[in-house]
Amino acid sequence: MKATVCRIAILARKELFSWLVSPALYGITVFFLVFISVWFYYIQRFFAMDIASLRPFFGSFPQVFIFIIPALTMKAWAEEKKLGSVEILYTLPFNEWELVLGKFLSYLAVIFGMLVLTLPVPLTLLPLSNFDLGVILTEYTGVMLLGATALAIGLSLSSIVKNQAAAFVGTVVVLLTLILLSNFTQNVHPILASLINFVSLSFHFESFSRGLLDSRDMAFFLLTTWLFLFLNTQILIFRKWS
Repeated sequence: MKATVCRIAILARKELFSWLVSPALYGITVFFLVFISVWFYYIQRFFAMDIASLRPFFGSFPQVFIFIIPALTMKAWAEEKKLGSVEILYTLPFNEWELVLGKFLSYLAVIFGMLVLTLPVPLTLLPLSNFDLGVILTEYTGVMLLGATALAIGLSLSSIVKNQAAAFVGTVVVLLTLILLSNFTQNVHPILASLINFVSLSFHFESFSRGLLDSRDMAFFLLTTWLFLFLNTQILIFRKWS
């Protein structure tokens, strides 16, 4: 068990270092910070609101993840296949779960770092009202869970397609569908609406954006993340022996 954890940590550190020396990461981060700032201060018009609330701020994360997550994950496996380095990975003493978790944890660390850079927004607004720090922590927890699930989806799609462009477009389409799907449940049958809400990422994120820590929504994100990581490992196993 200890050896497995060490191998995963080595892979995660390698992937994270490759991101830290990549100019693409800093461009993606700038876009991310500009997007949520414009959304919160100008589109949602925070200073024109009657109440001091951070819900519009955290409500911007599902929308920006539609583009940020695909930009991060599109080269995860597609680039490995293009360069032929995935064949080298298969010869190393790592199993498929270790390879997948190593990549996943490195990308999760990148998302965490990007979220840390958003902390000045709620911190500068704290003097304006009596914000509940527990609510803010819950909202950030929801963002991390949503990001983890979106990353798992992106990594799985990157392992299926053959190039980065297809991985990016495919992930954008899937995340766009899963995030915006719940907006079209008003005029449909209640049973169908319940089914749509069940698979909608934004529906399960809604409770977190209100500061509510719902165990059902946590379970949904964790199980969905595990499901797509498992799918990723099975794709690697299939490609390894095909």
